[in-house]
Amino acid sequence: MHLSYPTRHRRNRRRPSLALLAATTLAAGALTACSGGDGPERSVDAFLAGWRSGDLQAVGFVDPAGAKVPAADVSREIKQLSGELAATPPALTRQGDAKITANVATATVRIEWTLPGQTRWAYDRQVRLSRGGDDGWRVIWEPQVVQEQLGRGDRLALRRDAGPRAAVLDGAGKPIVAPRPVVRVGLQPGEVTDLPGLTRKLDAAFRAVRPAITPPVDLSGLPKRLAEADPGAFVEVVTLREEAYRQIKPRIYDLPGTKFRGDKLDLAPTREFARAVLGSVDQAQADDLAKHPDRYAAGDLVGHGGLQGRYDERLRGTPGLKVIAERPGPDGTLVPTGTEVFRHEPQPGQPLRTTLDVATQNAADAALRGEKRRSALVAVRISDGAVLAAANGPGAAGENLAFTAQVPPGSTFKMVSALGLLDRGAVTPDATVPCPKTFTVDGRSFKNSDNFELGAVPFRTDFARSCNTAFTALAPKLGPDGLAVTGRSLGLEGQWDLGLDAFTGKVSANGGATEQAAAAIGQGTTVVSPLAMASATAAVARGRFEQPKLVLDPAPAQPAAPGPQLRPESVEAVRAMMREVVTAGSGSALKDVPGAPVHGKTGTAEYDNNPAHTHAWFVGWQGDVAFAVFVEQGGASTATAVPAVERFLRALPR
Repeated sequence: MHLSYPTRHRRNRRRPSLALLAATTLAAGALTACSGGDGPERSVDAFLAGWRSGDLQAVGFVDPAGAKVPAADVSREIKQLSGELAATPPALTRQGDAKITANVATATVRIEWTLPGQTRWAYDRQVRLSRGGDDGWRVIWEPQVVQEQLGRGDRLALRRDAGPRAAVLDGAGKPIVAPRPVVRVGLQPGEVTDLPGLTRKLDAAFRAVRPAITPPVDLSGLPKRLAEADPGAFVEVVTLREEAYRQIKPRIYDLPGTKFRGDKLDLAPTREFARAVLGSVDQAQADDLAKHPDRYAAGDLVGHGGLQGRYDERLRGTPGLKVIAERPGPDGTLVPTGTEVFRHEPQPGQPLRTTLDVATQNAADAALRGEKRRSALVAVRISDGAVLAAANGPGAAGENLAFTAQVPPGSTFKMVSALGLLDRGAVTPDATVPCPKTFTVDGRSFKNSDNFELGAVPFRTDFARSCNTAFTALAPKLGPDGLAVTGRSLGLEGQWDLGLDAFTGKVSANGGATEQAAAAIGQGTTVVSPLAMASATAAVARGRFEQPKLVLDPAPAQPAAPGPQLRPESVEAVRAMMREVVTAGSGSALKDVPGAPVHGKTGTAEYDNNPAHTHAWFVGWQGDVAFAVFVEQGGASTATAVPAVERFLRALPR
């Protein structure tokens, strides 16, 4: 007979051990797992690697209810949830070991996205896992793994915020581009009774507006736009500056179907205002997007040309970014859910401080407004070298001839030649220097404009009347490089840093006898820009060279050093002769200009082998303003350049 007691006794002895084990397990709560080869960390790491690569076949998945989920479905949903961020998967890092509670483990994962503009968006998410027998640790998949506010069907989307673009400031620290009144001219299709007749009248009215105020208006697509619009819609035709609208208001206001809306836009004082120097701000173009895909997006405002282009990054600042959730709407298009999961505030741009003076620039623009040929006018303040105005004539199409033209200076360069001759003691203002009709050097004949001759006259009269033959006869006294040395003392050929590209000139040196003769009258291989000549003229008026200034903040890194003091006797003589140009010489049309005395020098420069083909020049100063005017193919300076100077000086505020 078998007794059962010993069996019961053995069972009772084991119960305390089982109970103690259970109690120990419960008391542990959430134990930190060891990162062994079969722990949850292995599955987490495989999941993160597969998220980045798009291949999750090495990972097992279940949904929150425990049902298995195919790895391919998870890969597809991660891509969908990532939305516009899918092309640049995030950096994924496990933060320490997982914590285990019974058959569930939780691991902290750092998710870090790199957004456009190198903006970082980082956050931590909890990845849960469950232990399923032979399947080991499986990731519990749900959309919130990607971002806690996402649900099934959501997609992440980027929204850019360019933020406020900073202003280009004038010399007084005020924005050059500022909100200015405009009028939007439009049509209401239902009220248009005679479209062909209306189009003809609008076209005639728009053509009557000066191009300096508004560009040409294209009405060719108007019939199609009206046909496609609702009868009560406002179909905009053009936006006009208020002053342009006022010019033609009587012609268009009562036309059937016309409608008008007042508004304000950020604009320069005029359409032509220093346009080549300032540049423009436009929506990003195809080449902008292709060249800088990380910097620009469609719809961004981008600076093109001039200061707006050169300093675009400073002026535009740093764009802001938002990451929002979207999901397909009833028609399948994605619509925002109203959930914003990340925001990076835009940083405003920094202003650009310039030396431009609004009144002087307006006067310069007005002086060239009627000139149909390419032309330029630069004005520099003598006392400090500040560029007050840089205008380019209507035909320049945005090209900054004022700074970058490389053209012969013609007789304006006699200012430099005379200074060099006086410095070397080769001549004095009252010394007699004959002015014959022609003068021949090594077989090349030089002549005066219109073949004039003065006979035996003082050198100052040769200068005032711009006698070529007198200067070609004196050229050997300058020596092979004397003209270049004098030019450099006035800043020509220097290395300037003023915030925009500028040509500082190239002066003839070490040429033969005919080249020296040609260079003495601003021909030969000598070429300059209007800015270079305005600066050299300011140096004569000031008594020493000082690099012209355009951008004050940020200050140029390497401006040219000031030049040496010019010899007082020589420079005083040149000043007196430049005054005589106006009082009794080729610039006499300026002698009755109001204000301080005008000093100057005319110039007619041949630019090819045809003596009839000439550029027109005038350089000079009045009061504290030095200037240079250039008219391409302008012929005689007295017919084009001098009248432009007169218009400029008369328009300056007194």
